[in-house]
Amino acid sequence: MSSSIRAVKGLVALVTGGASGLGEGTARRLIQQGASVLIVDLPSSNGQKLAEELGERCAFAPTDITKETDVEEAVKVVKTKFLKLDIAVNCAGIGSACKIYNFRKNSPHSLDDFVRALNVNTIGTFNIIRHAVGLMGKNQPDEDGQKGVVINTASIAAYDGQRGQVAYSASKGGVVGMTLPLARDLECEGIRCCTIAPGLFDTPLLSKLPDNVRKELAKDVPFPKRLGKPEEFANLVQCIIENPMLNGCVIRLDGALRMQP
Repeated sequence: MSSSIRAVKGLVALVTGGASGLGEGTARRLIQQGASVLIVDLPSSNGQKLAEELGERCAFAPTDITKETDVEEAVKVVKTKFLKLDIAVNCAGIGSACKIYNFRKNSPHSLDDFVRALNVNTIGTFNIIRHAVGLMGKNQPDEDGQKGVVINTASIAAYDGQRGQVAYSASKGGVVGMTLPLARDLECEGIRCCTIAPGLFDTPLLSKLPDNVRKELAKDVPFPKRLGKPEEFANLVQCIIENPMLNGCVIRLDGALRMQP
């Protein structure tokens, strides 16, 4: 029986938020496995330096994923440099912490902050996908008829968001909600879509917290009792790429953590 496992070697990936955290871990792993990677991140990021470090199979496109012209240009870059696109991994995102109403100050949640979380985390992800799949659709299908795969990043906050996470949970819930209809929209072109919902990971979002706070957070994880590592997220990205039966699903990557109020 022939194997339907798809090797990563020789594939081309676009990774948003690729200059740090989960995105950087993903870019590094895909390069190590023989893929080519376009790092997509803000102009102010470490993207260019990282691309130079990772070598000739890596490039950087300074991009604001909420802007249509920026995303169009990033897709042009990957087409020009690598001639095709097989994988889009959406890791770019921002955090948000604010209760719906401050009763001591008689002040509601900032509408601008809520819109910004949705704009980056949900709409930015959608913006990348709608342009990236157009290029994927030009690929020659493999033996299963597959042309590409989209992998998004949500959060377990989409399911059990804590106090102060209204905006963040809503934005990540939107990513979860897109997963199945995206897979259904794209099945005719042989493009899969999956989403990873990480728990507490050692990324720049958490690195700003004091060490004692980070240790307390890690205690809430049942097992292993620590923060997740970007390379563990990247390992799951690789598994999704390689296994064609993973489609239309959201995979929790959280050490059995269920967030408390």
